[in-house]
Order: sequence, then C-alpha cells, then structure tokens
Amino acid sequence: MPDIPAGDAEKGKKMFVMRCAQCHTAEAGGKNMQGPNLFGVMGRPTGQVPGFSYTEANRTRGITWTRETMFEYLENPKKYIPGTKMIFAGLKKADERAHLIAYIESCK
Repeated sequence: MPDIPAGDAEKGKKMFVMRCAQCHTAEAGGKNMQGPNLFGVMGRPTGQVPGFSYTEANRTRGITWTRETMFEYLENPKKYIPGTKMIFAGLKKADERAHLIAYIESCK
C-alpha cells in the first residue's frame, strides 16, 4: 500500500461539502441520506450504520474503516467494493484523499 500523505482536515471539510454532502452527513446524530451518516465511521466495520439500507456487498465486505482502507476505497469505490451502490467515481489525487480522510477522522 502506498504511503498516505498527511491530510489537512480544514481542506478535507471543504472537499466534503463540495463532493460528499449531497449524499452524506458527518455530524453526530446526522441523518442517513442517499449514503449513510459518516460520523464515527473510522474504526467501524463496513455496512454498520443503523437504519441505512446497504447492499450485500457493503454488509459482507469484512473490512474495518482505517486510514489505509479508506484511502484505497476513496480512489475507486466500485473497484474496492464491487456491488456497492455508491455512485461516486473516486478521487485520483492522493493528497485530496488524505485531506478528506483527515476531515472524516475528525468527525467523532
């Protein structure tokens, strides 16, 4: 796995608003939308947000969200979890993924 650059949570928050907030919330008690609420997602197994209708692929993937797994997932979600219903194409730039991860890590 490649080295993950240091991320900037403030840059990541801006990216979240522009790229993720149409489908996800990230605050405590936030609602599920087209995608699940991402508050506290780091350290949690895939497919575990109560009340969200995951695909079987997400429920049974068998990984835990860490910096490393999220970094790989965000590059190409459909490749990392074939069968996911997430329509996001991914972030090819490593620094953008690192910024977004830093923000997601701060949401706990």
